[in-house]
Amino acid sequence: MPKPEDLYELESDLPEMSGPVLLHCLDGFVDAGSAGQLVREHILEVLDHRVIARFDVDSLIDYRARRPLMVYDQDHWESYDAPELVVHLVHDSAGSPFLFLTGPEPDRLWEGFAAAVRSLVERLGVGLTVGFHGIPMGVPHTRPVGMTAHATRPELITTNSWFDKVQVPGSASALLELRLGEAGHDAIGYAVHVPHYLAQSTHPSAAVAALNAVVACTGLVIPSDTLREAATRTEAEIAEQVAGSDEVGKVVHALEQQYDAFAGAAERESLLAEDQDVPSAEELGAEFERFLAEQDRPD
Repeated sequence: MPKPEDLYELESDLPEMSGPVLLHCLDGFVDAGSAGQLVREHILEVLDHRVIARFDVDSLIDYRARRPLMVYDQDHWESYDAPELVVHLVHDSAGSPFLFLTGPEPDRLWEGFAAAVRSLVERLGVGLTVGFHGIPMGVPHTRPVGMTAHATRPELITTNSWFDKVQVPGSASALLELRLGEAGHDAIGYAVHVPHYLAQSTHPSAAVAALNAVVACTGLVIPSDTLREAATRTEAEIAEQVAGSDEVGKVVHALEQQYDAFAGAAERESLLAEDQDVPSAEELGAEFERFLAEQDRPD
């Protein structure tokens, strides 16, 4: 395995930063409703940023698994859309700097990648690392957006978990959080619950929930007006579609009843600890694998 510092190049001209936050949102793993993607695109659109570190994608990416796009113009190759796995230096609306890791999830060298990010965390004095994405859940769109929070220390989490103990397919982001915790660094992750019937479409309400969670745990000042406007429009469209289908309406109503039954028992430490008709660990794992497989299919 290469040395961690061999997997990235870091600019030398960096401003003074005191315990900056590092956000990360990578393409390739589960992101129901494109929740993480919407937040990522929103942050990079509304806030000033520049790239300060680049990872060696030739070592980390399997080009044959996800071939980069190229443009052919009549009789020659015109351009190549090279993948980029980078760390941005971003300034929030109050001028506070933070870091944002974006790009494709590595196909190879997960341990090397996690070690390289840890190296950056220690070189730049990162105080907190935060990841976010969407997961499909059997919940209705008519109820508040929920989420599962996980962290390297229990003290970092302020909400109860929907899960007890399950086994699911791993991701580079999850491994990164695990390894950072083992090294004594604070890290948090948020999995936003997206109605399973909306998992394949964009769901701005889930993105708003993810961004709110990031802002709450980091103190960063990130405007959310455009995301909220998109969420309002999308919710109206969903309501119209549901109203036009009795079958879909019945499914949503059944999910509402199930959700309300769970919500009524909010004092329980774990929803899975009760005698309820809930998925097993194997069923949840199978659902994640099915969702991942669908991401590789053409639309």
